[in-house]
Amino acid sequence: MRDSEHVREIGKVLRGQATGRDGVVSDSWRRCVETYGLDPSRPSPAHIVTEAELRSHREQSERLIAIARSGLDALFRQVAGQNYVLLLADAKGVTVDFFGDRRFEDDLRGAGLYLGADWSEQLAGTCGVGSCIVTGEAITIHQTDHFDLSHTPLSCTAAPIFDSTGQLAAVLDLSLLRSPQPKASQNLAMNLVRASARRVEMANLMGLTRRDWVLRLSANPEFLEVDPEAAIALDGTGRIIGMTHSAEAALGQGTPLIGQRLDQVAELSVDDLPDLMRGRPTEDRVIRLRDGRALFGHAIAPQTVRLPRGPALRPGGLSSLAGADPVMHALLDRAARLARSTVPLLICGETGTGKERLARAIHMCQPDAPPFRLLDCAGLDTPALAAQDWAPQARGTLFVRGVEDLDAAAQAMLLRRLADSKMRVIATTRSDLSARVRQGLFRPDLFFRIAGAALELPPVRRRRDFDWLLSRLLGAQGGDRLRITSAAKAELRARRWPGNLRELAATLQTAALMAEGQTIDLDHLPPPLLDPLPLPDAAEDLQAVLAACGGNMAQAARRMGVNRSTILRRMQRLGLNPR
Repeated sequence: MRDSEHVREIGKVLRGQATGRDGVVSDSWRRCVETYGLDPSRPSPAHIVTEAELRSHREQSERLIAIARSGLDALFRQVAGQNYVLLLADAKGVTVDFFGDRRFEDDLRGAGLYLGADWSEQLAGTCGVGSCIVTGEAITIHQTDHFDLSHTPLSCTAAPIFDSTGQLAAVLDLSLLRSPQPKASQNLAMNLVRASARRVEMANLMGLTRRDWVLRLSANPEFLEVDPEAAIALDGTGRIIGMTHSAEAALGQGTPLIGQRLDQVAELSVDDLPDLMRGRPTEDRVIRLRDGRALFGHAIAPQTVRLPRGPALRPGGLSSLAGADPVMHALLDRAARLARSTVPLLICGETGTGKERLARAIHMCQPDAPPFRLLDCAGLDTPALAAQDWAPQARGTLFVRGVEDLDAAAQAMLLRRLADSKMRVIATTRSDLSARVRQGLFRPDLFFRIAGAALELPPVRRRRDFDWLLSRLLGAQGGDRLRITSAAKAELRARRWPGNLRELAATLQTAALMAEGQTIDLDHLPPPLLDPLPLPDAAEDLQAVLAACGGNMAQAARRMGVNRSTILRRMQRLGLNPR
């Protein structure tokens, strides 16, 4: 390290030299001397990270590299004949992708215009990538603007690339080994990197928000669909959950956009977005902003989940138990195959998931509708169990509800009674009955007597057919008359539903009573009856909830009652890639 007196003396010299420079460059020079202790009088070799370090940087930027590559390849073809080099650096300043003429590879590597070059300001001093990282703005560092003598032949024009939350993700740099003297010669390069960075941000946003509304914005209707200037992503309540960097300037509110509702920045809501889709002339898709300005908008609707084709109908009412949910369809197909057998079934699932309804649907698959007898185990003691008269039945279904509620004596009594019965047993449990067997809390002989096959119903938070469930339960409340707004639907979609279908049905019944007309809106919904459950350490259902939310981390976080950052950390721990 150079001593502090030496650094201060260099700083005095630089302040005198830099008075006529552009303000950003001047500040950058001073920072390089005073903060990092660099010496502009000594040319330094390019800083190239090791292969292992480069591999690590590239792995962390893998998704962005894949998104950016096709656009950057097209940009390089535009400028290749003019000896430009195109670099993509990560947010730490390390070059993770490179487009250049391989004939000049040695010169490019020596100048740091190559894979693995570290252009952070603390190592390279004032430079295009480093200054862009520090300022967060597009910038040209031209020839003697560079701090290090070895870089003064270069002209480097860099633009920042931000992720969908507004954080710096990368820097796009267009450089020349040798350039004309006037700095204005790089104006075209500036326009090119800015436009390319904007398109990379747009592609990244579109890739991350396939299950959400996207609103693309332009000041010019002719470019609205082909090359919009900005875009925001919205959840079903109309809250902004993602954006391109230029969206903040386009919407011009002076406050962070993420988390705001669309109607706070513009005179429209999420329910108006279908009016801004294709099929309407672009010049008619006008958005009035709260500050009086107007933009043109192109709305892109969320993509829907498509189910693989399968049998249209299942017997015994099994076809009416699920919408577009692949897990439920696989479960019901298995139930249909087991329904006409005498194999005892154990239906597992949290409270309110529809275990009894599934049991009745399976029972109705039997011909001639034999008897369906209910044995409710809650509070059932041994004398009451002994008094039950179902054992003489020669056929039919014995539905044993909540078998985990039986104490040891009642378990023994039930086992004896089942030995005398010829009825088919369908039992339900809210707990992991096999774990209770291992813990000595449930008799293994009774377990194997009632669990010839097991069917596990998913909780509502994991189901992908939530809109279908909503429609069916709304129909039960008000026929076809009731409708629900997008905002209310999104709020319901985001809840965890510890009471599952039973809680959802009660919530809709209350909302229908609170609604003044035939439309249920956000303020008609009662609050959740229970606080959200914490996310388990094992993240047992994280993948399932993410799948049910179409990969939307913000919606999954709300459904699980945690912060979005918690979801992201758990995904990283489990090796899951954000979509």
